[in-house]
Amino acid sequence: MTLPTLRPRALAAVAAVGLSALLLAGCGASAEPTPTETIGTDAPTQAPTDAAPVPTAGPSATAADLTCETLLSQDLLDELAAKGWTAKEAPFAAGGVTLDKGLQCTWADYAVPSGNLMIFGWAPITPDQAKAMQQGLGAKGWLRETDGDTVYITEDPTQAPTTDENGYGMTYEFGDGWVTVADVKQNLLLIQRPAS
Repeated sequence: MTLPTLRPRALAAVAAVGLSALLLAGCGASAEPTPTETIGTDAPTQAPTDAAPVPTAGPSATAADLTCETLLSQDLLDELAAKGWTAKEAPFAAGGVTLDKGLQCTWADYAVPSGNLMIFGWAPITPDQAKAMQQGLGAKGWLRETDGDTVYITEDPTQAPTTDENGYGMTYEFGDGWVTVADVKQNLLLIQRPAS
């Protein structure tokens, strides 16, 4: 299995100007943006429209045994371990909503201060929680796209410290009863959603 190129998210508060420029130079957008909607306003905005396929559930993980390791494939875990990266767990929270049964993991080499990191998260979510989270993110200028029943809420690409090859920064994906997050939209494909 060939893994996608890992795209670290720059921490603006930590990364030096030179490091930030180097990271952003390698992560520029290659797709021409097309209009999408901004949540909470009538003004059109720009964002790519390529929708990522819905990730499949992991073979053995369930919501009850959710960990940073069960969210990712063994191949990706091996790649992260080879780079010396480990995960720090946090509650799944966004847009003023905290989901108690969810998990957000920030992967990095914490032994070396650099600003390179990856974020993966998953949580069960009710329709009311999803609506509140989407509205909260929209109030902060995040952009909304839909693909069938799936909703994507992503950072405004002009504000994102790092983007994937299609110009997407940190992105939340809302499905039927669940939500995922990754540091860039392309990395949503790496998440192994727990079985119900």
